[in-house]
Amino acid sequence: MRMPEPKQDNLAKRDHVIETLRSILPGEGVIATETELRAYECDGLSAYRALPLAVALPSTTEDVSTILRFCNEEGIHVVPRGAGTSLSGGALPVTDGIVLGLGKFNKILDIDYENRTVTAQPGVTNLGISNAVQHEGFYYAPDPSSQIACSIGGNIAENSGGVHCLKYGLTTNNVLGIELVLPNGDILRIGGKHLDSEGYDFLGLMTGSEGLLGIVTEVTVRILKKPETARAMLMGFPTNEQGGDCVAAIIAAGIIPGGLEMMDRPAIHAAEEFCHPGYPLDVEALLICELDGPKVEVDHLIDTVSAIARQHGAVGIKVSENEEERQRFWLGRKAAFPAIGRISPDYYCMDGTIPRKKLPYVLKRMAEMSDKFGLRVANVFHAGDGNLHPLIMYDANVPGELERTEEFGAEILKLCVEVGGVLTGEHGVGVEKRDLMPVQFGEDDLNQQQRVKCAFDPTQILNPGKVFPKLHRCAELGRMHVHRGEVRFPDLPRF
Repeated sequence: MRMPEPKQDNLAKRDHVIETLRSILPGEGVIATETELRAYECDGLSAYRALPLAVALPSTTEDVSTILRFCNEEGIHVVPRGAGTSLSGGALPVTDGIVLGLGKFNKILDIDYENRTVTAQPGVTNLGISNAVQHEGFYYAPDPSSQIACSIGGNIAENSGGVHCLKYGLTTNNVLGIELVLPNGDILRIGGKHLDSEGYDFLGLMTGSEGLLGIVTEVTVRILKKPETARAMLMGFPTNEQGGDCVAAIIAAGIIPGGLEMMDRPAIHAAEEFCHPGYPLDVEALLICELDGPKVEVDHLIDTVSAIARQHGAVGIKVSENEEERQRFWLGRKAAFPAIGRISPDYYCMDGTIPRKKLPYVLKRMAEMSDKFGLRVANVFHAGDGNLHPLIMYDANVPGELERTEEFGAEILKLCVEVGGVLTGEHGVGVEKRDLMPVQFGEDDLNQQQRVKCAFDPTQILNPGKVFPKLHRCAELGRMHVHRGEVRFPDLPRF
């Protein structure tokens, strides 16, 4: 749905903002015409759209600092944007604010093979980092399906994962340092090439903060040496429950695959028709398991995993024989989202996380919900760590169908929390899950999270309307109480 356009009383404010931004970013650094702004009115959650006052396209950290200082002083909202691939509305503009686009921050600044690090600007794509070091046998481990387009700065904002996150971790496990601009324009450096930073874990706090605390202008990540051997397995199962049980059994056996993904029948068929990866079409569930390391270890693990799969009813097992075939097995999984786009006018990509052992139960409940709402759903998962990505298929041109889809999605996320999981795994909260936060968190939890927001952004200019269902003024959150009366911290910033 399209958000309201700016009112007439915003015109003077808009003109002032545009004039000031153009003085900071002369030339082509500011986008202000309605036609050009349409390209920025939404991100990957395209059901919601809004036109900002303007889009600023800085190219240096100093530009970002100057813009934020101006916006902080004037009370102008700022929505940071990387590649715009967020699926939770994390980069949705607001009509009384600007979009700060980081697309010009697209350079790799340093490659240090001795320390196994790459330092890059936030607009560099995820895959671009691996491509820059692959000739030396290195790669960057987190690999979201959108890695060809998504930016490393956006990966930090959402703590993105990927098919190899089970063994090698999410973004937070692979980022070593950042340069950060605070809402008041101050420039900070947190971490660096060293493995551990002193003091509080501000790097961990910033990773997954969804653009609410500061703007990242430089990133240092760890790179890994490519394993000696990597082979992928396809294992088909007659039921989703058997596939889910096999996932739990592999992990219970002490095996941590490089990747462990699951697809159900609709997703299997859509992917096979889209890019022909060689998936079996006579099964209800497909596991893709990658094993890597020394060749002798990989050969042993393939035998072990094959035995576990057969014990859980696998009706077909196929092992990649070369690198081309391994890449083809993964191509189908990574192309699952666009594959669904070929068979449905629209689809809504969900993101929630559950305990692995609950996978069969959750799949059964989702099938029941599909019947209840009269909407098809295809499922792809980072099965090894319980991160679900149900794809609800709908037609936005049918009145009421989008609303029914959102209700279906909300029920899925509530189910995730009900079984001991969480609302998100890697897509973030954004606007999509904002009003569901009380399902997982109590009022005290949410207030404490907002106190962190206030410590970094007391004027609350950064990414408004995201994450928190009810945003308090910082002054309301600035007091703490104990049984023996009020406790104040006079040396700390007033909220």
